[in-house]
Amino acid sequence: MCAAYFFSLIGLLASIPIPNVITNALPVFLVPYAHLGTLVIIFGLLYYLKLSKALFVGMLFFSALVLLTINFVSLFVAVPLWLSMLLIFVVAWIGQFIGHNHEGKKPSFLKDLQFLMIGPAWTMSHLFDALDIKF
Repeated sequence: MCAAYFFSLIGLLASIPIPNVITNALPVFLVPYAHLGTLVIIFGLLYYLKLSKALFVGMLFFSALVLLTINFVSLFVAVPLWLSMLLIFVVAWIGQFIGHNHEGKKPSFLKDLQFLMIGPAWTMSHLFDALDIKF
């Protein structure tokens, strides 16, 4: 679920374009990625770099995949991007709360919003453990 809410949140932010002054200065192949979601990813990657270089690289690849998929959805899905991302976001959070209810624990982000940034890296750390990658 962590990947789904990350994907949907970046997708919702991708619905917010940045000013044309900036997009006009970009190469044509980067213009579809000129949105608030990309900006949030850049700041997030800087945060992950402070935590661990390995997590940074993992999140860089994952973030690139997220941005490519969001661009694909915006081009080929009939409903507006914000609507499809909102539906994914709601379903992901319902799943998140069901899982936390099953565990009997409150979500950590309710105590500190920093945990929203930690969640994707925490999930990546589990993948690294499974692949025996040191981080």
